[in-house]
Amino acid sequence: MEKVTLKIFRYDPGKDSQPYYQNYIMELEPGITLLNGLNKVRATQDASLAYRMSCGSAICGSCAMKVNGHALLACKTQLCDLAKNGLVQIDPIGNMEVIKDLVVDLEPFWASLRKVRPYLVPDTLDNPELERKQTQKQFLLIDDVTTCILCASCYSDCNVLEVDNEFFGPATLAKAHRFIYDSRDAKAYDRLEQITELYGVWDCTHCGECSTRCPTETKPMARIEEIRQAVMEAEITNNNGARHVLGFRETVSKSGRLNENYLPARSVGFFNIPALLGLLPVGIRMFVKGKNPPLIHKSIEKVKEVKSIFSRLKKYRKIKPQHITKGDINRLDEDSISERKV
Repeated sequence: MEKVTLKIFRYDPGKDSQPYYQNYIMELEPGITLLNGLNKVRATQDASLAYRMSCGSAICGSCAMKVNGHALLACKTQLCDLAKNGLVQIDPIGNMEVIKDLVVDLEPFWASLRKVRPYLVPDTLDNPELERKQTQKQFLLIDDVTTCILCASCYSDCNVLEVDNEFFGPATLAKAHRFIYDSRDAKAYDRLEQITELYGVWDCTHCGECSTRCPTETKPMARIEEIRQAVMEAEITNNNGARHVLGFRETVSKSGRLNENYLPARSVGFFNIPALLGLLPVGIRMFVKGKNPPLIHKSIEKVKEVKSIFSRLKKYRKIKPQHITKGDINRLDEDSISERKV
């Protein structure tokens, strides 16, 4: 029978000065999952190996770990699909401190979730006799995101969290989406205001790792895009992210081209003197290196077609009702999302 080597990250802060890898050789049985492989290693070779597990059915999310550099659920993955030249490298999930071996401290993950109040806040004046009902179409708005099992795989591989641990993280933003788009929640507008602040929804860099690593249908990056759509519909634009979007739309819709000299100042605010002064060193370095955008752009092909797209968008926005306001904070456009589910 074919054999496979599990190269496993080992670290016990109580006795090890540095992390190290330890190899375990085992038979590659047909149909064995990575989690069952680890269980076999611990049962037959090394009882000191530490990792988390619970349901074994891709429901609890406990067994998330990095394998060959990317996060996944050990219980959901066939070991034979992971072996590269007979080797599988296993590490703890990223962006969190290691407690022991493959077990990490999840408190930063839970702390981030708590920031967005991950629970329904219904209207106190709404007192139904039995329950708060939803139509099927209303539920479709939150259907995908309710599949999140809080495994932290997206948090592990988020490139923004790699450089800024203050970022809310994809799972937190997806959880915020779940209540923003819930017809029974009365705080959609307040939630949107909160996550447009620093470290929130506009700090996502669109790398797509969160959705690639997500083991369910939550797909956080898609949910982040839908939150941004809701933010713009609610006209919560007093922040760098929304101003950047508006500046992009303004320049491209007028000329068919992006004015890169206009966009930085538009993003931080024309009257935000400290922020504008903060842009100067970057601008000077770009000028010295010859990287500054030209003042007059070269013409591009099919400029008229680009302008026509924005012209049609402008007409569409005039006839499309706005659905999130302070006076009516939980009425989102059901058609804007549910079309992808029908």
